[in-house]
Amino acid sequence: MSEQITHSIQSTNLADILERVLDKGIVIAGDIQIKLADVELLTIKIRLLIASVDKAKEMGINWWETDSYLSSEAKDNPEYSGEKRNIELEERVKSLERELVKTEVRAKAKVEAKKAKAKA
Repeated sequence: MSEQITHSIQSTNLADILERVLDKGIVIAGDIQIKLADVELLTIKIRLLIASVDKAKEMGINWWETDSYLSSEAKDNPEYSGEKRNIELEERVKSLERELVKTEVRAKAKVEAKKAKAKA
C-alpha cells in the first residue's frame, strides 16, 4: 500500500520563481565599512538590482544600450561611445584654461599698476 503526501502549499518550480522575480524586480542593498580606531578606512556600498530588461527600462535603466562593450550600435556611434562626451569635456577644459590665463593676466596687470602707483 503506497501513501501519498499532500501539501497545503502549492509547489512552484524554479522557473516560476525566476519569472516572478524578473517581472517584479528585486533590490539587494548593503554597506561594508572597515574602521580602525573610529577612523573609517574603507566603505563599500553594494546595490544589486535583479529585473527583466523590460522592467529595467520601465524604471529608466538602460545603460547596456550605450555601453560600447555590450552594444555593437554603441561601438559604431560616437554619441553612444563616449567620444562625443570626451570632445565636450576637452572643449570645456580648453575654455577654463583660457579663462585662467585671462585671470592671471588681469592679476599681473593689477600688481604692475600697484607697483607703478607706489613708485610715483
